[in-house]
Amino acid sequence: MTETAIAEHALIGDLQTAALVTTDGSIDWFCAPRFDSASVFGALLDDERGGRFRVRPAGACASSQMYHPDTAVLITRFSGPDGIGEVVDFMPPCGDAPAERHRIARLVRCVRGRMTFDVVVAPRFDYGRRPHRAMLVKNGAVFTAPGTSLVLHAVREPGDEHLAEARVEGEDVHLRLSLEAGQVRGVVLETGAAAPPREIRAGEFTELFESTVDWWRAWLGRSPYRGRWREIVSRSAITLKLLTYAPSGGLVAAPTLGLPEQIGGERNWDYRYTWVRDASFSVSALLALGFAEEAARFGSWLGDRIREGDGGASGPLAVLYRVDGASDLREERLAHWSGHRGSSPVRIGNAAAGQLQLDIYGEALDSVFAADRAGFELPHQGWTALRAALDWLGDHWDQPEEGIWETRGGRKRFTYGRLMSWVAFDRAIRLADVHGRPAPVEDWTWQRDSIHSQILSRGWRRTRNAFVQHDTGDELDAALLRMPRTGFLPAKDPLWLSTLDAIKADLVTDSLVYRYDPLVSPDGLAGGEGTFSLCSFDYVDALTRAGRLEEARTAFEKMLTYANHVGLYAEEIAPTGEQLGNFPQAFTHLALIDAAVALDAALG
Repeated sequence: MTETAIAEHALIGDLQTAALVTTDGSIDWFCAPRFDSASVFGALLDDERGGRFRVRPAGACASSQMYHPDTAVLITRFSGPDGIGEVVDFMPPCGDAPAERHRIARLVRCVRGRMTFDVVVAPRFDYGRRPHRAMLVKNGAVFTAPGTSLVLHAVREPGDEHLAEARVEGEDVHLRLSLEAGQVRGVVLETGAAAPPREIRAGEFTELFESTVDWWRAWLGRSPYRGRWREIVSRSAITLKLLTYAPSGGLVAAPTLGLPEQIGGERNWDYRYTWVRDASFSVSALLALGFAEEAARFGSWLGDRIREGDGGASGPLAVLYRVDGASDLREERLAHWSGHRGSSPVRIGNAAAGQLQLDIYGEALDSVFAADRAGFELPHQGWTALRAALDWLGDHWDQPEEGIWETRGGRKRFTYGRLMSWVAFDRAIRLADVHGRPAPVEDWTWQRDSIHSQILSRGWRRTRNAFVQHDTGDELDAALLRMPRTGFLPAKDPLWLSTLDAIKADLVTDSLVYRYDPLVSPDGLAGGEGTFSLCSFDYVDALTRAGRLEEARTAFEKMLTYANHVGLYAEEIAPTGEQLGNFPQAFTHLALIDAAVALDAALG
């Protein structure tokens, strides 16, 4: 076998971790007990050594996938010459306390005719580095490794006929399950189980399914959004919720690691962490959909990080953190894994944690400002910590940095970093003014205006008639598509409109947007990459604000055609239309929401 294409997956999760399910019924990515824990199933990155949990028909069948409406419950349907069957996958939501116990529920049903399913449970603990033992026991199976275990429970009534043939092959358990129309069986895989496998009755499983469906529908029902693109916006909202670690409120950039930005290339990163930037962007998207509680939870998470004030090289804030707020993210390589479709190296951890990225302060302050306008006022202790962060930024904003794209080719004075530093001071001044907070407003105003002047003098290139990536070149950067959102210039200012036209000419191809051109703006890495979907949706937003609504709507509708079969997006899109990079990516889905809300409002 070879690894399934990135887009041929759907996502399930329990708000503390998540799993990817292929269109042929294989769970080939799952980490436990948290998003950023070691993998249990990792065939996504190495088909032979990664491990999987597969449920699919024994013979050749066509397959399709859908989500149970308005939920994160997945249905994979199989149709063959002898019948039609379904596998229903879900993870019951966990509470807000960190949990070792996580359950993957898999219901197997024959809808019509007859169908034989092959089930393979092949875990590979600790990224495949820790051997284990597999044992068949009464009512299921147990997989044990030093310091960890998995339990497989059977779903059936006590008097039901035992339809499964089971055997152990090496470290794996294989089942063959023959069903006729109307027959239902299933399994529940549990991590951190405190008891041996048990027979889960059909009624209990049904109750678990219904409570999971009810939970998701009740959550989504809190949103008043009724815009033109409600279905895809709702799916993006559910995806953002699935990527949020409930105990802390931190949003992971993606649930995966190592998925390539170019097949066979080296741009393969671990995204299972909370970036200040990504999560800050999520606040406006969540508030726009009415999810104030989620925005407030992240605000609390961010406030804790600001108060800690130990971001290392990047000042009071680190670029990214583990989901619990820790910052031990040493980057290393999994040399024994081949990588997705041969794309190596496979990295865990992320060295970007030690970079200087000045824009995070503007994104953090902008999210605090948005939350304040929604009624979540910053407490005094948080304001004091925020002032300390701005004191640091006042001393450091005018220096080279790695920037929003986390380049590894040397620091530069990136225009986007200056722009977001301007945002940081601007939002702090407004907060101080609205609430009468004690603050060095005169100094902040001087800093803000100095940055504004520098961007206009050094960030603007007359030869390009555009704002450029940094002050020593004339390359363009799609990060600047967010400029009109910040209020730095009016959205229809001639300087901005000519920049938008320049970006369209250089970085846009049929609505898809490259974030920059590595050939003319080297980033320290070999090879290229696809178009960046965050930037493609930011392009829609920028066109909307510029009043170019016909262009904006066309670009948006084209972007919707690049979603996968269940409405999910990876980080990038290749020239072939293939999805690339970690999947699904929070950045992309929150930008989709922002663009949809803005465009819908502009269209009236």
